[in-house]
Amino acid sequence: MKFMTRLQCDFAAAVMALASLSVCAAATTNTASTELIQRGQYLATAGDCIACHTATGGKPFAGGLLLSTPVGDIVSTNITPSKTNGIGHYTLEQFTNALRKGVRADGQHLYPAMPYTSYAKVTDDDIKAMYAYFMQAVEPVDASPPSTNLPFPFNIRLSMAGWNLLFLDDKPYKPVPDKGELWNRGAYLTQGLTHCSACHTPRNIMMAEDFSRNLGGGEVGTWYAPNITSDANSGIGGWSEQEIISYLQLGHADGKGQAAGPMAEAIDHSLRHLNAADLRAIAVYLKTVPALHDAADTRPVYVWGTAGDDLNSIRGVPLPKNLDQMTGPQLYDANCASCHQARGQGSPDGGLPALFHNTALGRTNTNNLVMVLLDGIERRPDAPDVLMPGFRAQLSDIQIATLGTYLTQHYGNPGANVTVEQVKTLRAGGEPSHLIWFARVGMIIAGLLLVALFLLGARKRGK
Repeated sequence: MKFMTRLQCDFAAAVMALASLSVCAAATTNTASTELIQRGQYLATAGDCIACHTATGGKPFAGGLLLSTPVGDIVSTNITPSKTNGIGHYTLEQFTNALRKGVRADGQHLYPAMPYTSYAKVTDDDIKAMYAYFMQAVEPVDASPPSTNLPFPFNIRLSMAGWNLLFLDDKPYKPVPDKGELWNRGAYLTQGLTHCSACHTPRNIMMAEDFSRNLGGGEVGTWYAPNITSDANSGIGGWSEQEIISYLQLGHADGKGQAAGPMAEAIDHSLRHLNAADLRAIAVYLKTVPALHDAADTRPVYVWGTAGDDLNSIRGVPLPKNLDQMTGPQLYDANCASCHQARGQGSPDGGLPALFHNTALGRTNTNNLVMVLLDGIERRPDAPDVLMPGFRAQLSDIQIATLGTYLTQHYGNPGANVTVEQVKTLRAGGEPSHLIWFARVGMIIAGLLLVALFLLGARKRGK
């Protein structure tokens, strides 16, 4: 009996030890899983996934946002883990293929409005973390956004396979051996998840990024994503690392400029949430990007202009009956001076920026100035506020053009101006694209060449 009792005690102790080990293993597994999910959330934030895959007023990642492109509107998809309308049925391999190759689980090709050409740089480990986050931490939403219906020939998704052969490098980022860890981290983030080139690099006739002018400035609908290479005049070569960090984190850098439009959205949804080390890494990398210079930029775009006013020219002068004939000083006094002050110096605390020494008025491309005058600057409620009202409903095309030109001439680059036709075009949504017709004509020519080759071959065989 004593022997059996001791055996039973030993067995019970062993069971308890195994149970303890199991609990510890489970706790370790849960901790590892939690850490993986948290890292995936951080990476998804860096990738700004929520900005495109969340409709205004909609649930996070449930899709339905209209993305305007030169070939028509693309509707973002539901990327919640819903098994009926989202990506809940995706395997890790299928999730990876979507991010790196632009191919959905059903084999259909995605359009490069989803920046898979940049996400292709993401490592296997980081994709695994993002997969864990989307599958385990994102709330599933059973919402089915409308399908994307582009005009012919872009409605043929298989055509993207040929586009990918020409323009997609689906290999993950490889560190550059002679660069430091910080530089490589910045290159990895900039080229990959933060997909800076998707906006700041111009595109060729087939809408692929022209990397011969990498980060040299590109059109983003009605907005202009400026040159962010290391050029001192055209780019950000004159910015310090800390100024770049402040801009990415806060949306403004004193004496340089402030974010608006798509860049403000990228900062609010993504960049301001990055940790200090990653922001510094991006700044370090950007300072080394090969310089691209625009001959029109004879000095840094942020140094133009001085304080000054033309109030004497409007004192005692009645407003014209036709308000389209208002002068620049009259329009400035009526719409701008209350915030930016009479001499354009902004508010004392810098919350309302000075108009001189401001990139918004120093560039020869004045599209962003027009868009800010039309639509203002509106930041998310939980972001640092840099607010400006838009004047789309109050000012005519002529008034916007008059005011915009006055601002550049007196506080910015005197070589820049704003035209009435420019304002009219941007107010309407931008220049119409001829890409659809180019593609159709190209397909017709290709078809005729194939027919001609076939007939030529048949004729030779007949002889």
